[in-house]
Amino acid sequence: MKEKTYYKPSEKELKEKLTDIQYRVTQEGATERPFKNEYWDHQEDGLYVDISSGEPLFTSQDKFDSSCGWPSFTKTVEEERIVEKKDRGHNMIRTEVKSKAGDSHLGHVFPDGPKEAGGLRYCINSASLRFIPVSELENEGYGEYVKLFEK
Repeated sequence: MKEKTYYKPSEKELKEKLTDIQYRVTQEGATERPFKNEYWDHQEDGLYVDISSGEPLFTSQDKFDSSCGWPSFTKTVEEERIVEKKDRGHNMIRTEVKSKAGDSHLGHVFPDGPKEAGGLRYCINSASLRFIPVSELENEGYGEYVKLFEK
């Protein structure tokens, strides 16, 4: 099977495709409001991909309730899909996470996640994600990830 290629859409494509909040979060590094976003308490099994490029990023298997008001994950689907950058904004030192091909701002990673799952907490903006239910993975071109949900 040929590996899928992911890329950053043009500025024009992004402005046509994304909502205002999706654009501000992914392209300008904004942060959506806690507890007022689409996936903070989402429980369905599936894959979370970059809203801009479609890159697979996280699974529901690694999602947990961190009580922060944003979706939180203990790890990425594939480490090479994420780029980490030091973020010194807002009088803090944090680690920003971006999608590699899409160059989308996703959120931040912190070292205060569940110890038994590696200790990381990827705190991600819902606006940077698109959710694909397990039942739709094949149809959406993500069939290779179905195996992650087989029990």
